Amino acid sequence: MLKKIDQAALFLEKNQQVFRCPFCHEAMKAKDKTLFCSNRHRFDLSKKGTLYFLKQHVKTEYDQKMFQHRRALILNGMYDPLIALLAEKCQGERVLDVGCGEGSFLHLLEQQATLLPSVGFDLSKEGVYLASDYNQKHFFCVADLTNLPFNKGTFSTILNIFSPSNYQEFARVSQSNGQVIKVVPRSGYLKELRQAFFPEDLAKQHYSNEAVIAKFQETFPKMERKIVTYTFEIPENCQHSLLEMSPLEWSVTKERKEFLQKNLLSRITIDLEVLIGRFSADNMKNM
Repeated sequence: MLKKIDQAALFLEKNQQVFRCPFCHEAMKAKDKTLFCSNRHRFDLSKKGTLYFLKQHVKTEYDQKMFQHRRALILNGMYDPLIALLAEKCQGERVLDVGCGEGSFLHLLEQQATLLPSVGFDLSKEGVYLASDYNQKHFFCVADLTNLPFNKGTFSTILNIFSPSNYQEFARVSQSNGQVIKVVPRSGYLKELRQAFFPEDLAKQHYSNEAVIAKFQETFPKMERKIVTYTFEIPENCQHSLLEMSPLEWSVTKERKEFLQKNLLSRITIDLEVLIGRFSADNMKNM
């Protein structure tokens, strides 16, 4: 079996047209485990088979430990109904997974839908390194949402799960009539965890994504909306991971966390809205 870096090198050779230099925006070529442009900007594959497209190192609070806990829950079925819905929409697509984290969504999507060679990126190097554990039919890299290292008209689907958006960049890298699928939490998402973490703080127990939805609708006036709501019975071996899987735990007191580690939650509400829009000639022109 090929090493990760060799698998990734093959991906670059076959798909070099996907990429453009994030520094000068010139086309790139692949050779000897490297992507480079005519202005001699060079990006070398890591041993993990990933590329780092940022000018300088960015440290995020999303660490390897958190991504591992998130992976445990995703692989044990926490988002299976969501993935089934996404698979229907992504069959035969070339996907850009925006804010891919540790790569499990794209990995599970591939198991239910035949995808063209696709790309996931994240700002967190720790997440992208973990994503490289999966089959290298797809490629993972560290990149900036505001300056994507991809060519115009490359992807037929932009997948945007629980992550920020940049619709101008999405329009640039999207194919004509390409779709954007954005997944946002609704008010009931992880409500049991919020109540457990912040029993005295009602403001932290409730939130709204209406502003995010309004922005999407402004970009895609003919958007499609789907609600995905259910209760997930958490496998016993993943109940501890629920406490560690999201930024929610960053502001929880040590005492409260210790209490919950002894009184683990066994079920959690998943309450999501899936927004689906397509770029038309008009809204791409206005970007």
